[in-house]
Amino acid sequence: MVSDTSDTMYRLFAAIEVPEEVGEELSLICEKVTGASWRPVENFHITLRFFGELDGTEARDLDHELGEIRAGQFQLNLKGTGWFGANEPHSLWAGVEKSEPLLSLSSRCERAARRIGLPKEKRPFKPHVTLAYLHGTPLEEAASFAQKHALLNLGPFWVDRFHLYSSWSGKGPSRYVSEAEYPLG
Repeated sequence: MVSDTSDTMYRLFAAIEVPEEVGEELSLICEKVTGASWRPVENFHITLRFFGELDGTEARDLDHELGEIRAGQFQLNLKGTGWFGANEPHSLWAGVEKSEPLLSLSSRCERAARRIGLPKEKRPFKPHVTLAYLHGTPLEEAASFAQKHALLNLGPFWVDRFHLYSSWSGKGPSRYVSEAEYPLG
């Protein structure tokens, strides 16, 4: 897991990795959209809970709590597309078909965060795969992309684990590092 240095800060989130073959199919819809910074296939994931900046001690406590989660394996489908940002789009996404096991796993990650003293997540859980971050993209282009790919249907794929990722910024897209992996039974 993370290093033993309590003064090192980690930007952490729990997520399900999108299988490479599904990611490759998903990348085929990434087309020219003004202001779009498309995410590389290796960054495709479904966030279960964003935890934010934690020090090494908090990260180890979180790792312990996430490791206590017991849940079964399940299947997911990616369905449809959309954007976040209402009238000022800031990202394009592929949706995730409704799944009770996925909602349950996200809730368990939320409870793990609360047990180490993190505040309750303010935004409702909206499972998705971020495809691109947008910068100055006209609303009409985001809507056109979502309409063109509204019938997207990829999967099913098995979810047999989730990860605790750290996010590192630099030149180009963020780099995500799996700090811990939690198998599902």
